[in-house]
Amino acid sequence: MSTVMRVLAVNVGSSSLKLAVWEGPSRPLIELEAREIGRGQGVVTENGAVVARETFADHGAALAALMQRLPERENIARIGHRVVHGGAKYRNATWLNEKALEDLQGLVPLSPLHQPPALAVVRACREYFPAIPQAAVFDTAFHAALPPRAYTYAVPAAWRAAGVRRYGFHGIACADVVAQLADDLRERAVILHLGAGCSATAVLQGKGIDTTMGFTPLEGLVMATRSGDVDPGALLYVQRELGLTAQAMDHALNEESGLLALSGASADMRELLQSQDEQAALAVDVFCYRAAKAVGALTVALGGLDQIIFSGGIGEHAARVRARIGALLGGMGLVMDVDANNSTASVISSLSSVVEVRVIAVDEGRQIARETLMLSADDAPSL
Repeated sequence: MSTVMRVLAVNVGSSSLKLAVWEGPSRPLIELEAREIGRGQGVVTENGAVVARETFADHGAALAALMQRLPERENIARIGHRVVHGGAKYRNATWLNEKALEDLQGLVPLSPLHQPPALAVVRACREYFPAIPQAAVFDTAFHAALPPRAYTYAVPAAWRAAGVRRYGFHGIACADVVAQLADDLRERAVILHLGAGCSATAVLQGKGIDTTMGFTPLEGLVMATRSGDVDPGALLYVQRELGLTAQAMDHALNEESGLLALSGASADMRELLQSQDEQAALAVDVFCYRAAKAVGALTVALGGLDQIIFSGGIGEHAARVRARIGALLGGMGLVMDVDANNSTASVISSLSSVVEVRVIAVDEGRQIARETLMLSADDAPSL
């Protein structure tokens, strides 16, 4: 990345907002975050430290609070926004002109939790920075080159014509992993991004060729409050027998399932690992089993496996989870180094392991800034 041009990276979550100013690839000049937006009392952090406790009605209110703490706003040259869904059209980062905003608004039904607040923050940033070009960096873009056999659902043609296909998510995190590893990325790798949201992505020679998330970020692995894969027939049965509306089903699968549902008490992996409760143990067991099972499936897509990369909050910090997943993959020649896994080492597999295992701290803000800087200034929308 350039060491001169400053980029404001904006990362909107369903109940969070991060702003980071980047001038180089090592670390941001400042990173601000508002959490618990729309969920009662929230917090504001600056470079990881809590600096205020406020209530944010929406992302606009959170942005206003963070803007008060953002220094040297006049020196920002570009703004890059994380946008979860780019659909089939947007396969790379793009400048946000009126046509792009209109297209992305049309994708709201595909990402109802993330797309609306992201677009609201884009529009608000136009008010704060009326002369600064803004870009969208997409979570789906890393998976844009998935082959038809990986992205096609076996559903009626009319459904597929309406856009029902696998898109994949966590692409910004995957791209940052690939960029960080550079020459250390092996030919056939699986990125296990484990956090509140979880996914596994098959990477062949630096390109994504399959992934566990699909039409929405609900498909795939067990997550904090998301179910992951469930037999569609079971969903139809529950909806019919319990008389649940589509909205109620959506809420249950996204907010009341996953680790929270399995444990009956918590969606926090740290708490579950410390608990002596049988249901907590089951939640961890199911979580690790499904992750390892996904690695096995993606090994088929890759034609073999050379490397596993753990990322995300759980992947980076939960050594016991990594150890459990590694043990389940022992039949594939994976051997964990116990001491390395329990340390801060980046390589945690044994020298005798057929598959190398690494741990990486992902920074989506850095990747947002990187891709925003790669866009040509000649194509920037006139303001």
